Amino acid sequence: MKNWDPFRDLISLQEQMNRLFQDTMSRQQGQENIEAGQWVPAVDIFEENDRIVLRADLPGIEQDAIELRVDDGVLVIRGDRRLPADARREDFHRAERPHGTFVRSFGLPGNVDPGAIRAAHRNGVLEVILPKKQEAKGKAIRVDIK
Repeated sequence: MKNWDPFRDLISLQEQMNRLFQDTMSRQQGQENIEAGQWVPAVDIFEENDRIVLRADLPGIEQDAIELRVDDGVLVIRGDRRLPADARREDFHRAERPHGTFVRSFGLPGNVDPGAIRAAHRNGVLEVILPKKQEAKGKAIRVDIK
C-alpha cells in the first residue's frame, strides 16, 4: 500500500483541471484551435516499486517529430503532428484530429534517476520509463525483537 502524498493528489487535481479547461476551450474555439496548432495529448502516469511510467498518446506522429528531454528537473515532451503531404486544410469538410505542435512538461520527483530515463515509441504511444534512484527504492529490513 502506498503512502498518501497530498502533493501528488494536488498535482493530479491540477492536471485534471487543466485538461478540463483545455478541452472546454478547444470545443468553444472549434476550428480556431486546430488552426492555432495547439493541442494536448493524453498522458497516463503510474508508479511501480522501482520506477515511474509515463505513457502519452501520440497517434500519427513520427518518432523524429518527438523531442524528449530533462531540463532542470522537468521532463519535457514536445512534438509536431503534421498534416499528410497530400492534404490541404481548405479541402477538409471536418477536422477533429488536431495537428500542429504540442508541449507537455512534468516535474520529476527527487527519487527519479534522470540519467537512467529511457523511452520507446510504439503504435502511437510514447512510453517513458523513469527509474527510481537506488536509495529511493524501499528495502525490507528484518529487526530482531529482544
